[in-house]
Amino acid sequence: MIPVFEPCLGQEEIDAVVMALGRGEISGSFGQAITDFETQFAAYCGVKHGIACTSGTTALHLAVAAANIGPGDEVLVSASTNIATALAVHHHGATVVPVDSENVTWNLDLDLLESLITPRTKAIIPVHLYGHPVDMDRLNAIAQRHDLLVIEDAAEAHGATCRGHKTGGLGHMACFSFYANKIITTGEGGMITTSDDAFAERLRLFRNLGFTTPRFRHQVAGYNFRMTGYQAAMGVAQLAKIERFIDEKRRIAATYNRQLRDVFGLQLPVELPWARNVYWMYAVAVQPEYGLSRDELAARLREHGVETRTFFCPMNQQPCLQKPGRRMPPCPVADRLWERGLYLPSSTNLSDETIASIAGKIKAAWAGAGLARRAA
Repeated sequence: MIPVFEPCLGQEEIDAVVMALGRGEISGSFGQAITDFETQFAAYCGVKHGIACTSGTTALHLAVAAANIGPGDEVLVSASTNIATALAVHHHGATVVPVDSENVTWNLDLDLLESLITPRTKAIIPVHLYGHPVDMDRLNAIAQRHDLLVIEDAAEAHGATCRGHKTGGLGHMACFSFYANKIITTGEGGMITTSDDAFAERLRLFRNLGFTTPRFRHQVAGYNFRMTGYQAAMGVAQLAKIERFIDEKRRIAATYNRQLRDVFGLQLPVELPWARNVYWMYAVAVQPEYGLSRDELAARLREHGVETRTFFCPMNQQPCLQKPGRRMPPCPVADRLWERGLYLPSSTNLSDETIASIAGKIKAAWAGAGLARRAA
């Protein structure tokens, strides 16, 4: 089976982890690796502060807590996203308001934002879906007009750029994941980036159980979301390779694009002129014109040893977010993407020959569907 993704780990990561263990950096309370990783990742994103934590999910929780978002507040969230984005809002007692996708990049539709803002709206969490950044210049202009906080969900977009500026420095805060399938990994792990000193201080406070002085008297109800030192050491080693990983992601996307561009009914990912898409996963939408449904294509590929994944179930359809009287705007584009979208194997070690083989199976299924239609 060709997997959707395999992490790329080498001797550098092994050596870094072993050295951190040798220094006794087994917790998140001391040692040099965490500071190095935070400083280097913040510099990569072009911001002042990096705050490492246990996952992309906890990064979002910390950002929401630092922003003092809670009951009575509404937060606009990309409808098409991993549930973690919405759960950070939901678990703090605020209301998730999904924003439908647009048809080109599949990111949240900026044309809809202002119609969804109410006096209760406190923040926007845009998701840079599958590695293509949101138009943050336009989003920030809307946020500034309405005095709203902006928290980037950049879990899938390490190194992506909007008009030359990297994700991670395009909002008040940004949240990254270093899960095993992300562009760089620490196994599990996350990071919040910001240039706001006050937010950075609050994020560090909340991450570490709210410890101040005296140590065991707590003014805030914090969390234990500390990254371990040996995870951070792996992160430093991975960060040194990030541009190489992104180059490989872009090579994979370009190869798929060449192979699949003539397949009718298959919507391929784009890269708008102002963006650098890092193609976290090579994602496609299977339109009715293809002749098979998304699920039928996925089943054919699995029969031939190719693993796929569907797009995310949109936030407006998530049972855990439904409450009587809750405002839940319709999201027809995100609904269609949930029905039609899938992503293909996207490991950085994927050869052009393997990509051509996968594309060949997609084209064969398409041709077979056409023959079946003509025979009918």
